[in-house]
Amino acid sequence: MAERTTVGPGRTERRARTGVGLVFLTNGLVYANILPRFPQIKDDLGLSNAELGLAVAAFPFGALLAGLTAGALIARYRSSRVASFGMAAIALGVVLVGVAPSWGLFAAAMFLAGAADAVVDVAQNAHGLRVQRRYGRSILNSFHALWSVGAVAGGLMGSAAAGASVPIPLHLGLSSLLSVLIAVAVYPLLLPGPEDTERAADDAGDGAPDRPAARAPWAGLGLRTVLLLLAFGSIAISGTLVEDSGATWAALYLQGLGSGAATAGFGFVALQGCQFVGRLLGDRMVDRFGQRTIARIGGALVLAGMGLALAFPTVPGTVAGFGVAGFGVATLVPAAMTAADRLPGLAPGTGLTVVTWLMRVGFLASPPVVGLVADAAGLRAGLLVVPAAGLLVLLVAAVLPGRGRAAHRPS
Repeated sequence: MAERTTVGPGRTERRARTGVGLVFLTNGLVYANILPRFPQIKDDLGLSNAELGLAVAAFPFGALLAGLTAGALIARYRSSRVASFGMAAIALGVVLVGVAPSWGLFAAAMFLAGAADAVVDVAQNAHGLRVQRRYGRSILNSFHALWSVGAVAGGLMGSAAAGASVPIPLHLGLSSLLSVLIAVAVYPLLLPGPEDTERAADDAGDGAPDRPAARAPWAGLGLRTVLLLLAFGSIAISGTLVEDSGATWAALYLQGLGSGAATAGFGFVALQGCQFVGRLLGDRMVDRFGQRTIARIGGALVLAGMGLALAFPTVPGTVAGFGVAGFGVATLVPAAMTAADRLPGLAPGTGLTVVTWLMRVGFLASPPVVGLVADAAGLRAGLLVVPAAGLLVLLVAAVLPGRGRAAHRPS
């Protein structure tokens, strides 16, 4: 296997890369269909901004509670099975969102979708990192680029359905069924075998002494490791804060600026579209300049792009601001996940699970905080979390690998 890393990927690796990419794509597609329908759901249920924010926060709350189970589920059933077949649970939650007749059931459906999404998210990234080790170079950003493709497609589908007044249950039922069929169909393409196969081969082929494998999930969590995981988590949280602001609030904010229902979803689409471009370019940029430099540039773009959009509010300027912010955060979550997965002394998947769980904290806090601020001082003030996230990345990016320390190689 170490020899294969040297001579390049074979047919098995290419098939697995295609399979993982399609899982990421459907994961982005299934949930993004909901987002342009939030204004209609808000009106149909008679919700305030704070009530909508609290209901949406049930998604990351479910993810927060379920996320730490991902490592055990992956160890028992393998990341390939959890990633592919777990998509059905996400789809069920999305369909229930579409038929929820009250705030409580809406929040419960979001909770279920979030819990399932957390587990699938860890599993698809764990499997993507397996494939990356076989390739011997950075490819994780390309998987997240395909997630962005799915999210853009889902956002456009949702916007079109909203503009055509398609009933929400019909729209979400069809889009969820499509996502599940794709995710299950690609399961045969994914890698066989235990989760730490490629990690062991990588260690054997990098010329470094063998690292002791920590079989207990939380073994090796010394103070330095904990602090690094917190730093990586803060970077991932910053990325998700920006993504969530575009997902939850962009349509409402644009409608407040005078946008129509069919075009209100363009803020989210711009964010995800530019994020896709950034992730498409991300692997080459990371291999050339290092995670640290790319993260710092990204943080500066988020700070400047959304800072200017909020300072001078117009519909085109806001759409552009979300787009610049999306490009800025393109590599942040993959960078944090890859760095956490490289930490020595941890059982396979432990660092990834912890950072993904911390990332969900940001998802949990963002919607209700922005909603409460929006009710008190306006949504424009609530969206100041976006440039603040860019500033945080600028301050913390030093913990990421610099140039010459490829992100796909173990420490």
